[in-house]
Amino acid sequence: MAEPEYTVESECETTEEGKSSSASSEVVIGIDIGTSQCSVAVWNGSEVELLKNTRNQPLIRFDVPVDNDIPLGEVNYHLSRKHERLSGASILNMKRLIGRVDTDRIVHASKNFPFLVQTLDMGVRPFIAAMVNNVWKSTTPEEVLALYLAELRIMAESKLKRPIKDVILCIPVSFSRFQLTRIERACSIAGLHVLRLMPEPAAVALQYAQQQQHMLRDKTGRVGKRIALVFNMGAGFCDVAVADIDGGVTEIKALSGSEIGGEDILENMMRHLLPSFDKLDIKSMGLLRVAIQEAIHELSLEESVQIDVDLGNGSRLCKEVKREEFEEVNKFIFCESQILIVECMHNADVNVEDLTDVIVVGGCSCIPKIRNLVENLCEREIYKGMNPLTAAVYGTALEGALTSGIDDPLGDVDLLTSQVTNLGIGIRANRFEFVPVIPRNTTTPVHKEMIFTTFKDNQTEALIVVYEGEPEMEDENHLLGYFKITGIPQALEGVPEINVGMDINASNELSVLARVIIPGSRQPVVPVMELKMPTVDDGHSCCNEVLDRAYGPTLDSMIVRRKNHSI
Repeated sequence: MAEPEYTVESECETTEEGKSSSASSEVVIGIDIGTSQCSVAVWNGSEVELLKNTRNQPLIRFDVPVDNDIPLGEVNYHLSRKHERLSGASILNMKRLIGRVDTDRIVHASKNFPFLVQTLDMGVRPFIAAMVNNVWKSTTPEEVLALYLAELRIMAESKLKRPIKDVILCIPVSFSRFQLTRIERACSIAGLHVLRLMPEPAAVALQYAQQQQHMLRDKTGRVGKRIALVFNMGAGFCDVAVADIDGGVTEIKALSGSEIGGEDILENMMRHLLPSFDKLDIKSMGLLRVAIQEAIHELSLEESVQIDVDLGNGSRLCKEVKREEFEEVNKFIFCESQILIVECMHNADVNVEDLTDVIVVGGCSCIPKIRNLVENLCEREIYKGMNPLTAAVYGTALEGALTSGIDDPLGDVDLLTSQVTNLGIGIRANRFEFVPVIPRNTTTPVHKEMIFTTFKDNQTEALIVVYEGEPEMEDENHLLGYFKITGIPQALEGVPEINVGMDINASNELSVLARVIIPGSRQPVVPVMELKMPTVDDGHSCCNEVLDRAYGPTLDSMIVRRKNHSI
């Protein structure tokens, strides 16, 4: 039987004094849920403390073995043993799958994982299962994540000797609001209340800002202005941020993100070395993954590496791989990484010469090609002042301290952060065109409005379909929700004004409202509609198709003019 990871203190052993202390002072933990590993940290009153399990590991593998003698979906916090990861009994990479439907590229790429992923390619939740006693037992990414988060919460409570409920979580820049609701739902099931979901590079920028406060105070006690570029590439995602740090205030100028990462590098190498790898059974697939993962890690230190793995059934892979070959196989991913950096700097209106520091973090930060391309593009040496594997979780712990309003007489966390929207938010108009009302990289909280009008004469209804994304065509974006305005007075095309407003508050909650006004009248002619978004659930791709079949462009609106109103 595996050794316990930690000891959980029974509630009945907690004294009344301890209960009173816990109730009067809430502790906020920070969690970095990575694609392949996780970490937890907390502000202990004087510095950020990285919580470790009983094996003294600050970085905890995100492999979730499913056990037969506990209820379906329950997980064991122990590190997965090798045979579990190779037999299909262990679930991994749930961060990449959460909130996705079975038409998604990432879901299809996940079919090479050593567990079962099935799709119907109709825009619904994929079927995911683990092998337990020769039986496939289904689960969901939300369920796996919730149970894993519950174990992390229990570990933190055991270490800190007090109940924990509030958390700051890191998220990838490219996550849609639909995915964010799934993260929040998993936290709720795990007994955690999300105070803030923080983009990973923004969390890194916050740690950098605190370090600069300590290192660069001048005679007036003020930190000199600095502009930092943060490049974060892990197993599942690649994010870039440009941050402006001035006097303890961290302003995120721009964010860029993509769903590329170490998993794509691994898949490319698997396909390159064994083109028919997707025909392997679960165990052979797992053996191949482990062997190539280890080879990729070694290539960060060596110019070449020998791969020799017995895949079973008389099949064996034996090959020498050179670093140059590895870089050629993954040149598209490296090119995409460069594009993200250029795009982010352009959106932030920052030039290379404006940069003070360049920070590279994440699991892929050790790959020489990654480091070289960032240094060459930014014309700066990489900042060496932080651990690239724990920088994000340190930032979430600092944000937790700020959010909880701790007493800070020394000014160690005298910091302030401002965030921006990672994707544009708008509605369908002008015959299936996506029209952003809140553009990407808009500082939040924010309220913006835009005026639309009717699409045809005597149009008495208008369908407001809300999307999140960047492409110009609405069907390439994330559907957040929809509602219909009725009772529009009959008038010529273009006369009624449909005022669509969008509001993002400090908690990143999105509200959408719409009202109809006839020129010359100050009051809406129909009741104002207001909804929290997103409202669609699983199968949102199906919702798109149903909307098109039922309405097409018949209830569309047209953009009239922008109303310069933002808060």
